[in-house]
Amino acid sequence: MSVLMKIAFYQGIRDEIPNQELARELASAKNAEGVKEIAEHLWDKNTNVSSDCIKVLYETGYIAPELIAPYAQDFIKLLHSKQNRLVWGAMIALSTIAPLAAADLFEKRDLLIKAISQGSVITQDGGIKTLAQVAAVDLVYLDELNPFLMNFLRTCRISDVPRHAEFIVACVNDSNRHEFLTILQERLPHMTPSQAKRITKIQKMFI
Repeated sequence: MSVLMKIAFYQGIRDEIPNQELARELASAKNAEGVKEIAEHLWDKNTNVSSDCIKVLYETGYIAPELIAPYAQDFIKLLHSKQNRLVWGAMIALSTIAPLAAADLFEKRDLLIKAISQGSVITQDGGIKTLAQVAAVDLVYLDELNPFLMNFLRTCRISDVPRHAEFIVACVNDSNRHEFLTILQERLPHMTPSQAKRITKIQKMFI
């Protein structure tokens, strides 16, 4: 059976379980040909099919990112999509392969930043995680991306600060440590106890 026939749409199932099961199957078998078949249908005219395929791919990326890394350019192109499901799905996929595709992603940093700035909460989460991991790979990347990441942390909704701080900490080093910790300290008084607890945990990493 074609692996495509195992996606939720072709199984006639209206939830994500078949897609998650297929991703686990592809990852455990290191099935590069199966991944290729799924990737080819990211551009399917049937939006149900393309939506299922991006789900399968980013779920595969969680387990075996090397299998979907060759499709980084496809995920980048999907950031232009008018379908929000494909945009945030592509950004999640990129977040799973960022260390493996850092050079390509750095080259497209303006597009990533635009997608984050205009995107949904899920797109923003995936995008910040992606950029932070890219920045962690090379000091040149960090120098370029740090201003955006720090400004995002400084201006995002207070409820989102802990989550984004947990993403951005991946690229914090001696060069941006002071700025990072200063932003967290400035925003800390406005947080709920549970939010503050997460920030305190991050701060303790630098003591």
